[in-house]
Amino acid sequence: MKVTIITVSYNSRETIKSTIQSVINQKYNNIEYIIIDNNSNDGTVNIINNYRDKISKIIIEKDNGIYDAMNKGIKNATGDLIGFLNADDIYINDNVIKTIVEAVTIYNKDSVYADLIYVDKYNIDIIIRYWKSGSYNKDNFKLGWQPAHPTFFVKKAVYDKYGLYDVNFKVSADFELMLRFLYKHKITTHYIDKPLIKMRCGGTSNNSFKNIIKGNIDCLKAFKKNNIKVSIFYPLLRIIGKLKQFIH
Repeated sequence: MKVTIITVSYNSRETIKSTIQSVINQKYNNIEYIIIDNNSNDGTVNIINNYRDKISKIIIEKDNGIYDAMNKGIKNATGDLIGFLNADDIYINDNVIKTIVEAVTIYNKDSVYADLIYVDKYNIDIIIRYWKSGSYNKDNFKLGWQPAHPTFFVKKAVYDKYGLYDVNFKVSADFELMLRFLYKHKITTHYIDKPLIKMRCGGTSNNSFKNIIKGNIDCLKAFKKNNIKVSIFYPLLRIIGKLKQFIH
């Protein structure tokens, strides 16, 4: 099975090297690695070019936001399975892709997802928050649940059939896509009960109170777009769910 990993970057000089090394050091040998960069001007492109011989495709051009860049990556992907690794994230070890492929193959699923660890921006050995995704139950979406998006690997055929990220959602297009795939279209999935990715704190959706509010509004819009009724207390349930991750 060919796996496409897509990294979207913009002015990621401080972290992009560790992200790239995290991918190219994977022991699984059938990986297509694509980097989409939004015309970085801080030296990120120079670092990417240092690894050009180990990256399948590099696209450096202006985009219209992170989800537009992700869609660009999907359109250029030729793998059977697609996953994203953000420019400030790393895989937890060198066997992550092997583990994912084994799960997809053994359980014969359209997708897989796992747990995620939020770590300190400057010291990735310091754990800030543990995202325990838990086994899939579609109704949990209405209770504030969602899989950890960076751990969500989906067969390319699913994107071909049900569409890409909706760029009208500026903060939570990943939530809308997972809701659409898993809840609305009922694609099959398997939960890998362990962390596979370390994510540095400070991402787009959680780096300010304003974006957290906007993310909750976007999630409500996602339910509406997909004709799914949800409680008016959904934003509160979502916040409670995130607080539990700090306790864990």
